[in-house]
Amino acid sequence: MSGGFTMGVEAAEARVLLLNIASRINSIAPVLQTVGEDIVERTKHRFDTSTDPEGKPWKPNSASTLAMLSGRLAGVKSNVKKNGSLNAKGQRALTSKKPLIGESQDLRRQFTISVAGNVLTIGSTPPYAAIQQFGGKTGANSWIPGKSIPARPFLPIRPDGSIYPQENALILQALNAHLAQKR
Repeated sequence: MSGGFTMGVEAAEARVLLLNIASRINSIAPVLQTVGEDIVERTKHRFDTSTDPEGKPWKPNSASTLAMLSGRLAGVKSNVKKNGSLNAKGQRALTSKKPLIGESQDLRRQFTISVAGNVLTIGSTPPYAAIQQFGGKTGANSWIPGKSIPARPFLPIRPDGSIYPQENALILQALNAHLAQKR
């Protein structure tokens, strides 16, 4: 998969509130933009806590992931002892490695928010975003071909396209607050 992923979600309760807000203002776009920014901020926070949208911890890194990291750390002179084993700094880097936090931190940083009419779209642009979100088996051209990747949801969308209940409640709360301001 290239270019990340996008899913469509229809949230009936939010739609009713948005229609109500739209009847009172010229453009719903700023409200949707704010909702999108809030969702992205909560999503980024999940990388700090290594938890899914329900607060459940992500599955830890596999032994093969840690072995690859150990090899990369061993290639950096400041991380190894004279005998080639990891020193204290290298060991700290290995044991503190959080799932989904790579060296580039692209998965945590690369989100898009767009509003067109009454549609809010939030995307994650790294090509590996979907497999990290939903899990699955890596392809033949992957740098780790044929490996099973556990789902580690970071966006508040379930595989069936529904929004996690806690996230949905926060979205409805924000929309109700905006509606209360317009009364």
